[in-house]
Amino acid sequence: MGSPSPVLALTGLQSEHVPIGGPQAKPTLLFFLAPTCPVCKKLIPILKALAHDESKALRVVLASDGDADHLQFIREQGLTHLPYVLSTELGMSYRVSRLPYAVLMDRQGTVTAKGLVNSREQLDSLLNAQDMGTPTIQQYLGDPAQHAH
Repeated sequence: MGSPSPVLALTGLQSEHVPIGGPQAKPTLLFFLAPTCPVCKKLIPILKALAHDESKALRVVLASDGDADHLQFIREQGLTHLPYVLSTELGMSYRVSRLPYAVLMDRQGTVTAKGLVNSREQLDSLLNAQDMGTPTIQQYLGDPAQHAH
């Protein structure tokens, strides 16, 4: 289906251990954002609700880079309960060029869906694409053979 995620052992902003890739207890949604990104800020309440509502079925990890005051940002936005990593390497590994961007991995650390996420609908599409076994909702909609599921 997808390709294996790079395996990285990162440390989050609050000194938390944040493994990326490889076998995990549950699927991972890796969400790339920036404190200066207005669309990212618009999606934060949705991410918080998703992390809360799906806590038994999905691990949400936030990722960023740059010189902003990320610790102040996560405190202001009420994100201290989520892992938050700063890693230029992580963004480069997934070829993230624009934000907000999300990568969904299954329990084995395989990338099952990824893409630019500008709205709740696009985030839902990404999660639904994983459920349908297609890397993006656009591919599902564009490939009639996929509709046979």
